[in-house]
Amino acid sequence: MENVILEVNDLTTKYITRYDEDIYAVDHVSLKVEETKSLGIAGESGCGKSTLALSLMGYYFAPLHYTEGEIIIDGRNISGMDPDEVRKSILGREIAYIPQSAMNALNPTRKIINFIEDVIQAHDMHVNKKEIYERASSLFETLGLPEEVLQKYPVELSGGMKQRTVIAISVILFPKVLIADEPSSALDVTSQKMVIKMLKQLLETGFISSLIFITHELPLLYNVTDDIMVMYAGQIVEKANAKEAVFDPLHPYAKGLMGSIIVPEEGLRDVKLTSIPGVPPNLKNPPSGCLFVPRCKFVRPLCTAISVDLREIVGGRAYRCIIPEDELRDLYQKEADQNAR
Repeated sequence: MENVILEVNDLTTKYITRYDEDIYAVDHVSLKVEETKSLGIAGESGCGKSTLALSLMGYYFAPLHYTEGEIIIDGRNISGMDPDEVRKSILGREIAYIPQSAMNALNPTRKIINFIEDVIQAHDMHVNKKEIYERASSLFETLGLPEEVLQKYPVELSGGMKQRTVIAISVILFPKVLIADEPSSALDVTSQKMVIKMLKQLLETGFISSLIFITHELPLLYNVTDDIMVMYAGQIVEKANAKEAVFDPLHPYAKGLMGSIIVPEEGLRDVKLTSIPGVPPNLKNPPSGCLFVPRCKFVRPLCTAISVDLREIVGGRAYRCIIPEDELRDLYQKEADQNAR
């Protein structure tokens, strides 16, 4: 195994509503991200992907609260660390975050260079503006962004250019882990391709040590990440390498997620589209047993009676289901044969 940059063990975080209700949006999540590697996190809206991204940074503010678990970045445990210390020594340097709707994250009345100055001087007050400009222009040139962008206001940039600029600002301190939360959403196909190319370049050139890419488009991760985790209702329901997760999903939810998306990859483009019935559970009052029970077509009596753990199988894969691997594959094959008739 390569050097592990980020290790998370049984991380649990929750939202506390105004009525003092607990909503566990991240439920005992464990993961590892190695140096130079990328991890994809997929799932439908509301499954907990963005909350997991926020939780991984160790920086919590109401209504999100840390409950338990470990977050270890490059050997340093940041779990339960003072928020001010996290902001000063962790955010930006150890771990950086590109939020959803990043194109709207910049104050339209300030120039791009001003944002970069704020980020750098928040961690080192002794750096002068000339040094900051030289560092920023060098980074922008490396990433294929014109130097004149530094002197522009966000409203002067196109959507794709603004997104790439936000990414550049996020990595100005060379973080060990970069979390990109749906960075290609709301962009046209050409801009999406440029953003993805930029993220890959950041990893290949060492500007970042590892990447976590979050999206609801599972097939997209096949071309971006090394490994994929599928989330459902705050839990990880499947872990696999990118090829296995896309072409050979095991968990019924992961299987349904892949079957509901048009995929241009060879071997999948002719597969008949299906849908997942129902909606995700209300986490204020989650169902007993497996959380996927209300939507699963392979439900058994035991599924509603016990809490299901991740089942480890050969090759480092894991999935959260009581049905053995061979039996699941037989069920999928019978279903495929029926659809082919």
